[in-house]
Amino acid sequence: MSEVKFEKVSKRYGEDPQTPWAVDAIDLVIPKGTLTTLLGPSGCGKTTTLRMMAGLELPNAGKISINGQDVTRLNPAQRQVGMMFQSYALFPHLDVLGNVMYGLRMAGVTTSSAKQRAMQSLEQVGLSSLEGRWPSELSGGQQQRVALARALVVEPSVLLFDEPLSNLDARLRREMRDEIRNLQQRLGLTVAYVTHDQSEAMAVSDHIVVMNHGRIEQHGTPRQLYEQPVNAFIAGFMGEAILFSGVVENDGLHIQVGSLRWALEKPMVAGKVQVAIRPQAWKWMGQNQPDPTEEYLGIGQQFTSLAAKVCKLAYLGNAYEVTVRTDIGEFWFPCESYGRLPQVGETIQLAVRAHGVNVLADKG
Repeated sequence: MSEVKFEKVSKRYGEDPQTPWAVDAIDLVIPKGTLTTLLGPSGCGKTTTLRMMAGLELPNAGKISINGQDVTRLNPAQRQVGMMFQSYALFPHLDVLGNVMYGLRMAGVTTSSAKQRAMQSLEQVGLSSLEGRWPSELSGGQQQRVALARALVVEPSVLLFDEPLSNLDARLRREMRDEIRNLQQRLGLTVAYVTHDQSEAMAVSDHIVVMNHGRIEQHGTPRQLYEQPVNAFIAGFMGEAILFSGVVENDGLHIQVGSLRWALEKPMVAGKVQVAIRPQAWKWMGQNQPDPTEEYLGIGQQFTSLAAKVCKLAYLGNAYEVTVRTDIGEFWFPCESYGRLPQVGETIQLAVRAHGVNVLADKG
């Protein structure tokens, strides 16, 4: 397996210099033997980036290398990459074995050798008993496994996935997500994976690259992006977070958000900030007291709390979604569905777990 490297790579569609860049001078490294996910909203540039890795699109500027070799202008067949498309792209006139053998036969591999390698690849994805089936006779999950076997059989240096789970139902998505991850780890594959689904990215990835408007907003491990977002976009995109306006006091050691006030872990420059608070960070004081093993915002041994009037309760099965109105705005938080629940119209007190709070630069 090989490392993939982008150096100041840019891509624009069309000749008009006023057209925005689809990918704007990005630097990117996909380490050898890891699964790196390109994540972002529609139109952010993630699929264009993947297609440039594959050689299906050429950049306007910059350099792309695989395992140290400059592949920027090489065609797809010269790059030793395998790609699994969203639509699977199976040939309906070929059976399972024929689909997996196809790329090898086009490369000049003998029929006997291609068949042997194709059967090995089908065994890796658990389909060795279905080699004679037609694509129309397969379930969505089985079709995806055939497409995966076909990508693996050519022994690519890098394996590329473009929204591979989008056509599957929720149960199959979870199964295939785990299967792709297990296969990648077992075989030590270098994988670039594109999705717009944050949960999917968090579950399968060693590293995540979050893109927006053609640029990389942040990259790191799933935990780093969730717990240490660098800006409001990342905080809101990597799981739900609500932004509040705050002020770092003149001493640089304390912060105030409405009636909430707490001590900062590290000194900050005084002035306006944004504070991202995840719904799971709020703790209703009426159900039970704060867990002594958790860290809560406050000053010294005294934790801070916020008065909140309950507006709505929504039952979600294992929890309730409680919507409240406070002096810093309206928001919701999850509440365990067993035991006493707050009532609509009741004024309650909320503490804040430090784990779900991030202080960010003011957007203005």
